Amino acid sequence: RRGDTRRKSRLRLESQLPQGCISPEDDDRKVRRREKNRVAAQRSRKKQTQKADKLHEEYECLEQENTSLRREIGKLTEELKHLNEMLKDHEKICPLLHCPMNFVPGTRPDSITNCLPR
Repeated sequence: RRGDTRRKSRLRLESQLPQGCISPEDDDRKVRRREKNRVAAQRSRKKQTQKADKLHEEYECLEQENTSLRREIGKLTEELKHLNEMLKDHEKICPLLHCPMNFVPGTRPDSITNCLPR
C-alpha cells in the first residue's frame, strides 16, 4: 500500500513537470509497464479466443448428438406404430382374448388350453 502513495505522488509531480523533464528512469519504467500490459492483454485475448473455440466445438458436438437422437426417436416412433398395428391385428384373431373361460371367475390356467385351437 505504501507504494501506491509513492506512485500517486510521483505521478502528481510528473504531471506538474514540463514534458522534457521526465527522467530516463521514469521513461524506461513507463515503457516496461506498457510492454507488460501489452503482453498481458495479448494473453487475455488468446485465452478468450481459446475459450470461445472450445465452446464452439462443444456446441457442434451437441448439435450432432441432438440430430442423432432425433433420428433415433423417429425410428423408435415408427417401430412403435408398427408394433401397435401388429398387436391390433393379433387381438382380432387371438383365441385367448375371445375365450369364454376368461370371463368365468375361479377358472384354472389349464382350462384356458380348452380355448386354444387343436
